[in-house]
Amino acid sequence: MSDVDFESEQYEKCREAGEILAQVRDEAAERVEVGGSHLELAEWTEDRIRELGGKPAFPVNISIDEEAAHATPSVDDEETFGEEMINLDIGVHVDGWLADTAVTVDLSGNPELAEAPAEALDAAIDLIEPGVETGEIGAAIEEVIDGYGYNPVVNLTGHGLGHWEQHTTPNIPNREVAQSVELEAGDVVAIEPFATDGGGKVQEGSDEEIWGLEREGSVRDRNARQVLEQVTEEFKTLPFATRWLDNSRASMALRRLERQDIVHGYPVLKEEDGFLVSQKEHTVIVTEDGAEVTTRSR
Repeated sequence: MSDVDFESEQYEKCREAGEILAQVRDEAAERVEVGGSHLELAEWTEDRIRELGGKPAFPVNISIDEEAAHATPSVDDEETFGEEMINLDIGVHVDGWLADTAVTVDLSGNPELAEAPAEALDAAIDLIEPGVETGEIGAAIEEVIDGYGYNPVVNLTGHGLGHWEQHTTPNIPNREVAQSVELEAGDVVAIEPFATDGGGKVQEGSDEEIWGLEREGSVRDRNARQVLEQVTEEFKTLPFATRWLDNSRASMALRRLERQDIVHGYPVLKEEDGFLVSQKEHTVIVTEDGAEVTTRSR
């Protein structure tokens, strides 16, 4: 037996974040329809998180077709949903303790591609207990997705969730790997299989609307200083969107901060040959004898 206190404040807040997130994810997915606004959905989702007592752990990701991650609307975004494959990736934190979840809403007529990562996720969760190898989890994910005739996205992984840390160790691969680590009781991990009808790799695009703090620093420029103050006070080390910033020259200020290595951007990740990508994700606490899924629908 481990000496992890699963009733501690840390785990209670992880559970609270997960409960809020499960509700918001399901409500947001129901609002996706052809002609709907990306920006309106993102803002509605982020406001709903706050309404229910949490805070966004990162900007709502709305990834379309070949996009896999890091796509979020700009402040003046006019894009609307079409007959597309739409991935919603949403995070909530309560006092820096996180939950992370994703779902694919398929309006493109490819229901099996949307089902593949969902079934792979179930297979992965069934394996989780202290001592299980992350490579074994990746093998189970790969086997299910292969069984559908698709490829897992091999250069994206699940990940640990820390305090004010959206991506920490251990990585949870989406395929069988030789080098892996054992999960331990008390680990909080986000497992997120991605499936594609393409080759299975993503690459960086040119768009950046999501940012993260790299380090603290001093800047002369007034706008950059204002932006940095807001980031360190409100978002700390969690990712944030350009549209969340109160400064009217936020984009220019961020570029200035980026040049000084104070912030870094998250480029949109896309399937390298332009094929569709689907995704499903849950947050899991590794318990003494299995897994507690914090983001499952109640």
